[in-house]
Amino acid sequence: MTSIINKSPGPFKAVLFDLDGTLLDTLEDLAVSLNSILEKHGYPTHSLDECRMLVGFGMKALVRSSLPEESRDDSIVEPLMKEMQESYEKNWKVNSRAYEGIDRLLDSIDRLGLKKAILSNKPDRFTRLCADELLSSWTFDMVLGHREGMTHKPDPQGALFVSEFLGEDPSSILYVGDSGIDMQTATASGMYPLGVLWGFRPEKELLDSGAASLVSSPEEIIAMLSPSEKI
Repeated sequence: MTSIINKSPGPFKAVLFDLDGTLLDTLEDLAVSLNSILEKHGYPTHSLDECRMLVGFGMKALVRSSLPEESRDDSIVEPLMKEMQESYEKNWKVNSRAYEGIDRLLDSIDRLGLKKAILSNKPDRFTRLCADELLSSWTFDMVLGHREGMTHKPDPQGALFVSEFLGEDPSSILYVGDSGIDMQTATASGMYPLGVLWGFRPEKELLDSGAASLVSSPEEIIAMLSPSEKI
């Protein structure tokens, strides 16, 4: 059952999605690419569960946080991030896939005539690749990953840029994400923060970071958007 924590949602005119851990399960491919460069350079590797807590802050932050503290200088991180990108270029869609029920959710959003967009801390090029190939059945009004000169989430810059592009007030946008970063971004931008429980981060993190509602399946989001919509 959907857990309404703070305030009644909607009505919404648009839905803004996080990508990794929200629309797509990309964790294994990210972990493989990360661990391949760590092992190559003699650094300790990380389990899938450890990687689950490292991702979400952007690729440079992922590489930095995966290293021992004494090896987190930019002189080490920058070349390793380049190698990470080269590895991920080869591995990004080996195991990555949309979560169960995402297809029905996106179909429902289209039937309802709502706008939809993606905002990710993943580099813009990879964000677009994932959307274009793994979510190719749907057209998003905007797909935005991290670009040079942009601040990473939870800074609201990207979310507000999407809001302006869509021509919708932030208060009319449902922000859907799986991490505390997403909930903080939604709150800072004036959007409704909806946390999903099928992603990478635990329920407590979502609640502590300001989630107004939590859902355990995409079908529950459909019910929030339109109680009369058939699932």
